Amino acid sequence: MHKTKGILLLAAALASGAAGASEVTYRNDVAPLIQRQCFECHDGNSPSIVQFKTDEDGYKKKKLGPRLDTYADLSALIVWPDTGALMRRLDDGSGTPDKKPGNMYKHLGETEAERQANLATLKAWIGEGGWNLNRWKKRGDVPAITKEQLDTLKLNY
Repeated sequence: MHKTKGILLLAAALASGAAGASEVTYRNDVAPLIQRQCFECHDGNSPSIVQFKTDEDGYKKKKLGPRLDTYADLSALIVWPDTGALMRRLDDGSGTPDKKPGNMYKHLGETEAERQANLATLKAWIGEGGWNLNRWKKRGDVPAITKEQLDTLKLNY
């Protein structure tokens, strides 16, 4: 009984964010994950998001996507100028009407379990309520991000 109660208390503490030592950060958790899973196409030799937008097709032919090797470059695909891009590409599709994962979800791991674990790390880093597919400005069926949604972003360094 005491063991079960202890486990439940620990689970509640983790769920509520009370376990500060397990806080997900860019330095300790996200940068190594991105380096492992994404650097084949998104390392320091890749273009910035601004450069990438000038010749997307050309960079894609070279198998280069926007660089993700710095906190600032990664944040640009979450906050601005390419708001929500990281989420749209890495999302597993579970919360979308068509249930279709983003085009880069498959690169989050070799197995579904690894992909889900890496996705959970990214979602924890971005912050509860911060993982959304919205853009800075509404485009088609994708709504604009709200101030309330921006306020939920953590992105701890």
